[in-house]
Amino acid sequence: MSCECHDHCTIESQGRDSVTNPAWRRALWIALVLNLTMFIVELTAGLLADSVSLLADAVDFAGDAANYGLSLAVLGMAVVWRSRAALVKGLSMTAYGLFVIGKAAWVLHSGTVPEPLTMGVVGAIALVVNTGVAVLLYAFRTGDANMRSVWLCSRNDALSNLAVMLAALGVFGTGSAWPDLVVAAVMAALALSAGVTVVREARRELAAVPA
Repeated sequence: MSCECHDHCTIESQGRDSVTNPAWRRALWIALVLNLTMFIVELTAGLLADSVSLLADAVDFAGDAANYGLSLAVLGMAVVWRSRAALVKGLSMTAYGLFVIGKAAWVLHSGTVPEPLTMGVVGAIALVVNTGVAVLLYAFRTGDANMRSVWLCSRNDALSNLAVMLAALGVFGTGSAWPDLVVAAVMAALALSAGVTVVREARRELAAVPA
């Protein structure tokens, strides 16, 4: 039976490909485990080092783990449910960006200076993990909104880790919290941008699904 429109055909075809591809499911499980582990590591390190960028990255790891779990949950469902899941994930990415902005403002008010060595070491570990996840998910970056949101999460995470390491160097050199706060602001901007992109794509897919 033919599809009613080209966009719907394309979306359904991509969805079937993702469901029947064991590599996609395996990649999601690996990403889920790694993100849960790094959430615990960065949350602990962020609290010990008084680093808002590490705490923000820890929250990001937790959000990504939830995203991967949600992607696994809707993997075999109809395209409308995968698109709805992507919409939820896009909104959560946007909420994360707003959280980071609020946290940075609070730290700026309190005048706390983070511990740079912990920031640098944990940031480097997180970079290795996220780069591996990004490489693992690279082949699926052009799928439906649900798959695209997973790729965007992994890409943004790797960029955020590089920024945390630069912040650690800046805090060490200046003895100020400003590098940490600037990086937190950049992370917030990345999250907001990716969130808006995923929400827009998910809404487009939902509009293309026949009622």
